[in-house]
Amino acid sequence: MPEAALTVLSINVFFGYWRANTEKLSIQWFLAIHVPVPITIAIRFLSNLGWSLITFPVLIAAFFSGQLLGGKFHSFIKNRYSVTSCLVMDVVKIIKGKN
Repeated sequence: MPEAALTVLSINVFFGYWRANTEKLSIQWFLAIHVPVPITIAIRFLSNLGWSLITFPVLIAAFFSGQLLGGKFHSFIKNRYSVTSCLVMDVVKIIKGKN
């Protein structure tokens, strides 16, 4: 289960980063929160977690923690560089020194 929770957390960092750069309650904001839900469900099935009650709070905590970390990372980077909604492209620009 730790691998599944870590995967869910990691994926949601990217979506939380995207969400932090959108207008609240917009379509993009809604998508940034809800697109990772089927991904999380797929991870749950692919990792054969079953339906044990303890898996639900762990994966839900990983989901929201990833969203929170992505938003915090966006705020941290935004104060230092010009940013977009894409974490990968922003990190590449920063590494290349094009910011």
